[in-house]
Amino acid sequence: MSVIVIILIAMTSIISYFGLNNMAMFEKYKFNVAAISNRKEYIRLISSGFLHADFMHLFFNMFSLYLFQGAVIQFFGEIGFLIIYFASMLLGNVFSLFIYKNQPWYSAIGASGAVSGVIFAAIAMVPNEIRVNFLPGWLFGTLYFGYSVYMMLNPKQWDNLGHAAHLGGAFFGLIYSITLNPELAMSNILYLGAMSLPLLYLSYEIFIKKKIG
Repeated sequence: MSVIVIILIAMTSIISYFGLNNMAMFEKYKFNVAAISNRKEYIRLISSGFLHADFMHLFFNMFSLYLFQGAVIQFFGEIGFLIIYFASMLLGNVFSLFIYKNQPWYSAIGASGAVSGVIFAAIAMVPNEIRVNFLPGWLFGTLYFGYSVYMMLNPKQWDNLGHAAHLGGAFFGLIYSITLNPELAMSNILYLGAMSLPLLYLSYEIFIKKKIG
């Protein structure tokens, strides 16, 4: 495992630990629509990615990062990995801000958006070879996007997950990978196309039907 990833996991774990034991710190740096939109506390777009709800939340995210960081670094290098991680974190939270802009109370924490970007950057390069929960990467991606879109369009079925952040992060990882490796992406166009269908449907619901956002 890359030293950069070890440092990132260590930083996230330490900051999460202090956040769990310091409610003032937790409240100051978590993602919150009102704080970001009204008070312009933009640091929360990044700082919230270093906070977690509990140790299981932290473990799941960091273990997922550990599993997929190797493939991403192999394809994009350590700098590319950092770009994917932090840009996915940022875009995931910006997308959440857009989706929940009329809900000032909405709050979230966790590195899930960033980790989703890393996972989908790996899947985009080898969608049929890589395995996620024993499923081919492209099939996992299709089901993942489909479930996330369904839950966003049916907010009454709340499951306490930040699907907007997940989708925003995953979308960046996917697009970044395709942009940097268009030939490889074209060779996997059927798999990537299948994964993109739920995202296209979500775009239709947001921008054409104006159902959410």
